[in-house]
Amino acid sequence: MKKFLIYTVIILVITVFVAVILDGLYTVVFMQSKNRGKVETVVNSKAKKYDVVILGSSRANNHFVAQMFEDKGLKAFNYGMSGGHLFEASLMLKLMLERKYEIKNVILEADLNLSGEKQAEGISALFLPYIHNSETIRKHFENEEDFNELYYIPFYRYIKYDGKIGFREVFFTTIHKKTSMLDNLGYYPLLKTKGANMKNNIVNLNPLPHNKYYEEIKNICKANNINFIAVMTPMCENVKGMNYFDKVKKAYPEILNYENVVVEDKYFSSCGHMNDTGAKLFTARIINDFFVKK
Repeated sequence: MKKFLIYTVIILVITVFVAVILDGLYTVVFMQSKNRGKVETVVNSKAKKYDVVILGSSRANNHFVAQMFEDKGLKAFNYGMSGGHLFEASLMLKLMLERKYEIKNVILEADLNLSGEKQAEGISALFLPYIHNSETIRKHFENEEDFNELYYIPFYRYIKYDGKIGFREVFFTTIHKKTSMLDNLGYYPLLKTKGANMKNNIVNLNPLPHNKYYEEIKNICKANNINFIAVMTPMCENVKGMNYFDKVKKAYPEILNYENVVVEDKYFSSCGHMNDTGAKLFTARIINDFFVKK
């Protein structure tokens, strides 16, 4: 029995030791990454200056053509993250300010994601390699149910989210393999997709009366003298429950409803996402409304 206990303790010590070493190695690799995604690009960056920063989900990533702002002389980048929620958008803005970014305008896509406050695990995982290196990231996650495991158990976060920050991502980061995430100043253009679903049902969707992370973004902008522009972006013609956007306007009067600026299905890749042509029409309207002197 004594030998068994000794053997068990030795195995546990070795396991913890290996976990600590692997945790450190993975983290060192991610701390050097600058060309694979938007999160590490911000985390590992120095102070930047932007006239326009775009935040939100795929409905920001696919809808705001950053180059069109640049063509007007406005330094811009689309930090929208496909699959992301306001949880991640708020954290991105916090990280930019932690790294001393100077930002004049934040455009936030704020519509469907106002209905929830949960993190998008597949996207929030991208911040976890830096949880011990950024006080901002640590604080943002500290109220999540699994925070203690993620923060205190070495290598746990890399095992749990292996598909996002596991060995494959570490390998590609090590060999400096680029992705398309940073192309087109962060904007990801979509094509017209044959047979795409041009119907949607959001009847049961309701915006929260006070979405925590939306309010965080708004208050952060106010505290840092950043002009805050919150907008609802277009959806295709055949959507049930379009009064959702009226509900948003009632709960958040400052959010501007651009849902009907582009309506024809020919401008959409899927019901919730415009194609490149639609995105350019939409972006042109935003630029004209907010950045062209009348």
